[in-house]
Amino acid sequence: MSSESSLNVQLSKKILGIKLWVLICISVGAFIILILCFLSIWVTFRRKSRKSVDKFSVNQIPNVSKDIRIDRVGTQSTHDHPDNLFLTVHDKATDKNSENMLAHLGMSKSSDPDNMSQCSSAYHHERAFSSQSGDEGSSGTVRKQSSLSHGGVVTASPLIGLPEFSHLGWGHWFTLRDLQFATNRFSAENVLGEGGYGVVYRGRLINGTEVAVKKLLNNMGQAEKEFRVEVEAIGHVRHKNLVRLLGYCIEGVHRMLVYEYVNNGNLEQWLHGAMRQQQGTLTWEARMKVILGTARALSYLHEAIEPKVIHRDIKSSNILIDDEFNSKVSDFGLAKLLDSGESHITTRVMGTFGYVAPEYANTGLLNEKSDIYSFGVLLLEAVTGRDPVDYGRPANEVNLVEWLKMMVGARRAEEVVDPNLEVKPSTRSLKRALLVALRCVDHDAENRPKMSQVVRMLEADEYPSREDRRNRKTRTTSMEIESLKENSVSGDTENKPEDLESQVAETTHA
Repeated sequence: MSSESSLNVQLSKKILGIKLWVLICISVGAFIILILCFLSIWVTFRRKSRKSVDKFSVNQIPNVSKDIRIDRVGTQSTHDHPDNLFLTVHDKATDKNSENMLAHLGMSKSSDPDNMSQCSSAYHHERAFSSQSGDEGSSGTVRKQSSLSHGGVVTASPLIGLPEFSHLGWGHWFTLRDLQFATNRFSAENVLGEGGYGVVYRGRLINGTEVAVKKLLNNMGQAEKEFRVEVEAIGHVRHKNLVRLLGYCIEGVHRMLVYEYVNNGNLEQWLHGAMRQQQGTLTWEARMKVILGTARALSYLHEAIEPKVIHRDIKSSNILIDDEFNSKVSDFGLAKLLDSGESHITTRVMGTFGYVAPEYANTGLLNEKSDIYSFGVLLLEAVTGRDPVDYGRPANEVNLVEWLKMMVGARRAEEVVDPNLEVKPSTRSLKRALLVALRCVDHDAENRPKMSQVVRMLEADEYPSREDRRNRKTRTTSMEIESLKENSVSGDTENKPEDLESQVAETTHA
């Protein structure tokens, strides 16, 4: 009893006017409240972070209206990669043609260097093709069910050392701060180009990789739309002759796309602008290399992936050139996707004057034949060094296609070649280029060749030896038979120059 009474006495003592037992109760209660507050703050923070990720995934990620399936190139069988990642994003946009996004991405277990970062799932190698040179992503023989190649070249990822992962399931998720740092806060001295879509800046990532940052203008949702279009067109595909989309930035109202930086200008600059003045005239061989690479890229987009991609704005300024004169098709802001079961789609006429196919301009009916026409104009531009439409020339020379048909019809084909070329092309090479171009710009879209046929025809001049020509002749026999069935004029690869000129002339009158 004495101990209890002494404890009561001790607890009844007053400290600062408050009994000791009251102070003890207050302290314990405060400690409990402090722990509860800490737990509440932690739970709230976790919920907000989770909600922000969910909001990003559903509301900010642009929808992809179609599913693009890409075959990987590797030494292992596809059975070694049974696990697939399906990312579904529900669309809340007003575009009636958009559906839920289904990004079919195979999770590679190979030693691809992209696996060193979280964004590895974006970069699958393009569908394998048979290629004479062995290093092209696509070739003249394009098959949708081609087997996996065993000779795919794996290059180092430009994203190594960047820890962020992608919420789109591909590419790299850059923050606004990342890109501000890369472009020196989007300084004017880093501007590479600008237009109605926005501004493209040159930048350098923290790992030293040079990039091109396309900052889209947010004009009444146009940035969101263009962002979605480019992502769905080339976000999941890779090809040697397609500019590589590395990642993106979605932050607030900002929509930006990050591409590989191609350091040697574009075809328009080499034919008509700054690069020509600084570096001199582009040689015939370099022009044909650029043109052939562009043809391979379009063949891949039209015939090797599902759904096919219609670029809709093939022109010289959209053909970038690297330091080895490999072409890179860029700017997919106007692109459309076309399912295998669709012969065409009806859409608002877009593109660049002089390159737009006549049937598309007149009816709004779009398919891959529109790109083929634009490619034909591009080839004529490379051959002649002239703009597709030039009002500074006489009336009968304003339109490049019509003028060239007139010149060829008058048997004056040799006079159309770019006068600035120091070394003129051989008669054979010139006639072949003109034949391909004129078939591509045929007024009847049904008579235009497929891009895979165009590739084979252009490749015919890559192997000048007799033995290679004999091998090439065997490879192109089936193409020529098919061309004849299509009522389109094509010649034997061993025809004399006079015979080729006859074919070109006949094509202009068809």
